[in-house]
Amino acid sequence: MVEDLQQSRVLPDAEAAALVERAVGGDRESFGRLYDAYVDRIYRHIYYRVGNPTEAEDLTAQVFLNAWKAIGRYRQMGRPFVVWLLSIANNQVIDFYRAQKDRTYLDDPGVTISDGIDPEEIAERDYTTQELQEAIQKLKPDQRRVLVLRFIDGLDYADIAAIMQKKEGAVRVIQHRALLALRKLLRTEVGGP
Repeated sequence: MVEDLQQSRVLPDAEAAALVERAVGGDRESFGRLYDAYVDRIYRHIYYRVGNPTEAEDLTAQVFLNAWKAIGRYRQMGRPFVVWLLSIANNQVIDFYRAQKDRTYLDDPGVTISDGIDPEEIAERDYTTQELQEAIQKLKPDQRRVLVLRFIDGLDYADIAAIMQKKEGAVRVIQHRALLALRKLLRTEVGGP
């Protein structure tokens, strides 16, 4: 997965549309290029939802397998291809939690130290990241989904609404409530003001 993440890149809309069109026609190489372009984004989305790198890798692989199986039925609906992939990812995470009701993962993503970086700074940053991840895991599922889609995946409200099958106004309300709940959780856990 690490190699895949390093190869990920953003595709220009025209190139992505051409690759999608060829993939819909059954071209495996085009689908492979779409995989390379979007695997990082899908993995990151899933990782922030499940909190476990191994599970996130497995679920990411399943998303692309499901996408390949369904690519022949894909229709351009005025949304970027990545929104369709994120919809599949969203459903995959929901299925994962249904199957794992009694288990929650909050593994440390691991730290690699390179030259010129202060290990103490890395430890402090990771501790904060872990606290944030734990707090996000405590939010309601819809709140967690909106925050990940908005701030981790960088989607706009229209795309989030399409993925979650809600109105944009509802997404904005969920985000507002999620941010308030997250602030409260972080203040309680970290002991802030």
